[in-house]
This record gives sequence, structure tokens and C-alpha cells, in this order.
Amino acid sequence: MNAATARHILDTIGTMFPDAHCELNHDNAFELTIAVLLSAQCSDQMVNKVTADLFQKYKSPEDYLAVPLEELEQDIRRIGLYRNKAKHIHNLCRILIDQYGGEIPSEHDQLVKLPGVGRKTANVVVSTAFDVPAIAVDTHVERVSKRLGFAGWDDSVLEVEKKLMKRVPRDEWSVTHHRLIFFGRYHCKAQNPQCQVCPLLDVCREGKKRMKTSLIRKDKKRRA
Repeated sequence: MNAATARHILDTIGTMFPDAHCELNHDNAFELTIAVLLSAQCSDQMVNKVTADLFQKYKSPEDYLAVPLEELEQDIRRIGLYRNKAKHIHNLCRILIDQYGGEIPSEHDQLVKLPGVGRKTANVVVSTAFDVPAIAVDTHVERVSKRLGFAGWDDSVLEVEKKLMKRVPRDEWSVTHHRLIFFGRYHCKAQNPQCQVCPLLDVCREGKKRMKTSLIRKDKKRRA
């Protein structure tokens, strides 16, 4: 992919979703970290339903540790993998109190050491809560990046992130992350992407393949 094509893609997606943002409800870095931790293999919509009550009950790391683990499990039981996530939250809160004065650290290398916090979660937190440029590769960003040719089909999540960081100007990393998510969530979906009305069809290898397959099927049906 050349620089002009990359710029065309970024500008087009920016026009489609100029107001893309983090859709996980939160009021501070601590709540954002908890919300992103809960969002693994779960929709943002479900996380927001659970955290609406959760964040009323728990305001600080101390609040989470003040209740038995079983109680926290019940509070988040609608979330997938809720038992493991409850354990991660308890352990994370203990570390925050013991090592960081109860506050979420702003450094990426410190964040990834927290229980339940992987590279993606850390990237979301540093970019959204601390305004540090970062690209978090979730399932939407990975899918869209590969379909549009920013990355190879067999690239790992880390490889996708590194290739996006090379193609996207650093001051656009965070906003591009959100726009790619919106593009993948609301337009270039895993199933039934809107290829027929997509303004990026001319540069999308997946879209061209799908449209060609669709035309062949229609032609076969017409001939039958």
C-alpha cells in the first residue's frame, strides 16, 4: 500500500465517522480500565449495562476489595468469563493500592503488568484516559485492516498494530483507532459487510472479491 492509498482510506473513514469515540461509559481512568477489562469477548453494549450499576456501587479499588469475590462475581455475571474477570479485578485493585497509591498508572509498560490488562487494554487506556497516541487492535480493527490491505491476512495482532503505526501519522493514531472500530462495527461488519455501498470498494481486496462472487452467483441464477 502506498502513502496516497493509505491517506485516501483514512480520510474516507474519517468523513464517514468524524465523531468516532470510545463507547464504553466511564468517568475516569480507573473505570475505563475496569470497563475495557470486562469487554474482552463481550460487547460494549453489554458492558455498559453492567457498569451502569457496577460503577454506582464501586468507586475505588478499596470498594472492590471490601466485598467477597463471590459478590463481585454476581455483580458481573452477565459478562462472559465473569469469574476470571472478577478475580482479575480483585487482584488488579490490590496491586493499585499496594504499588500505585490506588491510581491507574499512565505508563504502558506498567499497565500491561496489571492482571487482566493486555496490550489492547493498555493502548485504550493510555490513549483515551491519558491522551497518549496509541492504536488498540481489537477484532474490528484487525478485520478492517486486513480487508483494506493495511496488514496481511496471516499477520498477528501485534503485527497489525505495528503496520498501522507505520502507515498512520502518530498524531492520528488514537482517532484512527476509534474510526476503524466504528467502520468495522457499523459498516464493514464480519458478516454481511456493506460492500455494495462502500466508498472504499475500489481499494478493498475483500470487497472486490465479495462483489465478484455475488455477480457470479446472480449470473448463474439468471442462467438457470
